[in-house]
Amino acid sequence: MTDPSTSGPPTTPSTPAPSPLAPTSPSPSPPPLADVVGVLERRYPPGTAEGWDAVGLVVGDPAQPVRTVLLAVDPTAAVVDEAIATGADLLVTHHPLLLRPVHSVAATTAKGAVVHRLIRAGVALYVAHTNADAADGGVAHALAEAVGLVDLEPLVALPGEPMDKHVVFIPEPDADALVDALAAAGAGRIGEYSRAAWTASGTGTFVPSEAAHPAIGTAGVVEEVAERRVEMVAPRRLRSTVVAAMRAAHPYEEPAFDVLEVAVPDRRTGTGRVGRLPTSSTLREFAERVARALPATEQGVRVAGDLDAPVERVAVVGGSGDSLFDAVRASGADVYLTADLRHHPASELRERAEFERRDDDAARPFLVDVAHFASEWPWLPRAAADLVADLATRGTTVVTRVSTVRTDPWTARLAASPEGSDL
Repeated sequence: MTDPSTSGPPTTPSTPAPSPLAPTSPSPSPPPLADVVGVLERRYPPGTAEGWDAVGLVVGDPAQPVRTVLLAVDPTAAVVDEAIATGADLLVTHHPLLLRPVHSVAATTAKGAVVHRLIRAGVALYVAHTNADAADGGVAHALAEAVGLVDLEPLVALPGEPMDKHVVFIPEPDADALVDALAAAGAGRIGEYSRAAWTASGTGTFVPSEAAHPAIGTAGVVEEVAERRVEMVAPRRLRSTVVAAMRAAHPYEEPAFDVLEVAVPDRRTGTGRVGRLPTSSTLREFAERVARALPATEQGVRVAGDLDAPVERVAVVGGSGDSLFDAVRASGADVYLTADLRHHPASELRERAEFERRDDDAARPFLVDVAHFASEWPWLPRAAADLVADLATRGTTVVTRVSTVRTDPWTARLAASPEGSDL
């Protein structure tokens, strides 16, 4: 269950604010860490992370029981303090602790000291970074929903995994055993369903040669057999494994089968999200909506564009997003919400939009820039609720909390003095 005492956006600038333990006891048989990791990786597959990323279990014994989970954006020392103070067994963070390769985690370094504190306290650390960014229901999805977007689709969709369709003809009595064998080899999984197959009955005919050793029939004689056509899909990377399993389970000396490469549509996973606002809005109103939806930071919300211009279609990317301007333009978005926008890329985008705009229209896309931490925080409550729900399907549960530590590094903002500038 999720502890409601920590479900709101954090307001503490840099120190943890421990919350009381939830009054409801966790499951009498808490899941082992390995099970919790398995649930997390089904929702945020590590294979969808960028090649440069470092995701997965960082610290922890897979056999240790997990009763309480704390979720946070960053694995800072203050967040680790909070995890220990609240009795967490597992800390799940969005940003990696050890993104770049290291040759030492000695406690004489800042990151090494964090590793040692986690181990001494028995707190595991798990990271879901760019795989959580891309996931359906992940960081970008949560940001889009937090600011009220509907009809969401990936800004840059990840292509689906290449798939085969295996078509096998087999005597009727052996069909079920074949389906079992192919399923065991990895075929027949579609979404949350396994052993998925389609079959149809028909008649197979053949004439064995004198050199054949037929399981059914006689050399030189026309044979007719009641057969089933079995169809199952499988990842292309498993082709040789599935074919080998089919041959091992098939009674015929020479099975009749096809392997067809099937077209796979783009998945609902991918970088960023694009959606629309359900009601008419100006850029000013949308920016104000963003400011209300996200945690307060010293940066606040920066806007580039005509505040009175109408907006409807919105692209969002949690975290640093100025590398995706081409995709944003291609999406037809009126406004782009992201973080960490740099001067030159943002200026060039606005200049290009101004140059290409129609005479009767404002230069789109407009920009709404927020703090990196704030753009990714909305994922935490959603991830906490999803973890509880996913574990419930396995008959167990954990208590989840969302960190109250604001890990945005900026601590103050000073207004520019009119006397200090000639502009």
